Amino acid sequence: MNTLRKPILAITMGDAAGTGAEIITKAFVEEKLGDRCRPVIVGDLQVMQQALGFTGSPLQVRGISSVSEATFADGVLDVLDLDNIDISKLRLGSVDPMCGQAAYEYVKKATELNLSGEVDGIVTCALNKEAMNKAGHHYDGHTGLLAELCDRPGATMMLAAEHLRVSHVSTHVPLSEAINRVRAERILKVIELTDEAIRRLGVEKPHIAVAGLNPHAGENGLFGDEEIEHISPAIEEAKRRGFQVSGPYPGDTVFFRANQGEFDAAVAMFHDQGHVAAKMLGIWKGVNVTLGLPIIRTSVEHGTNFDMAGTGKSDPRSLIEAVKLAAQLGSAQSKLAPSS
Repeated sequence: MNTLRKPILAITMGDAAGTGAEIITKAFVEEKLGDRCRPVIVGDLQVMQQALGFTGSPLQVRGISSVSEATFADGVLDVLDLDNIDISKLRLGSVDPMCGQAAYEYVKKATELNLSGEVDGIVTCALNKEAMNKAGHHYDGHTGLLAELCDRPGATMMLAAEHLRVSHVSTHVPLSEAINRVRAERILKVIELTDEAIRRLGVEKPHIAVAGLNPHAGENGLFGDEEIEHISPAIEEAKRRGFQVSGPYPGDTVFFRANQGEFDAAVAMFHDQGHVAAKMLGIWKGVNVTLGLPIIRTSVEHGTNFDMAGTGKSDPRSLIEAVKLAAQLGSAQSKLAPSS
């Protein structure tokens, strides 16, 4: 690998009935993302052409059948065309198994390209979980799908917005199950994954804060004993292993403190605890990063925005930030890799 080159990023189109194609056509106009990476769009060429009409983007799209055919020319998006959408049957803003199947195939193809070394990272636009499940692919979202494709069942997500980075002990499970997953072994694993991710972003020795599960972090067992039985032991073991970690802190203040710069990252115990904190900073600013994979993956923090599909008005800022972060991670990884 040439360590001086810009990373090649596979950008998946997401659910064709949503706004993924539209925000791709806008993102590469509003920011000079081509200065940071070499993009290959993994999707459907006709849907991308349709999106250009919705957004009025001055870009052109060019169909390719392999990454090796990409030219990365200015003003042109190379589209690895899987040709898996019947444009005559596409109904924007609707849950459709055809789109769910196609979105699954985009992620699968992008992952294979990254695992084989043809691209340096992937950036995903939103898929629709219901559509994907109706197509027969029963995953809770990108994280579960990527974990299986990469054979890394311990993968989890980290949200990054402004100065806040928050990773999660559990994500898309019922709250009762999330409580059951608050166990020392899992917490310790997420601390390790978070530390690794923040180091790759250039922080030499990250300070990681760990949230409690219960109000006031249990207040010494008054409001619950998970902090005493599971969370504190995980923190102490992490310290013994050399991590700079502290807590457990009350969930109603720890993320504010992390965003103020007191900590480099925070670990949330369940989905909404971390997501509410990050999305309050601006849903269009955040990036979803999957931790624990052998590949780089970032994503928009929002959903498919079915209600905006076809209007050309969807906001591309989260995608722009996701591409920037993936490019940063891809460049850092290239510098560590031997030249060939």
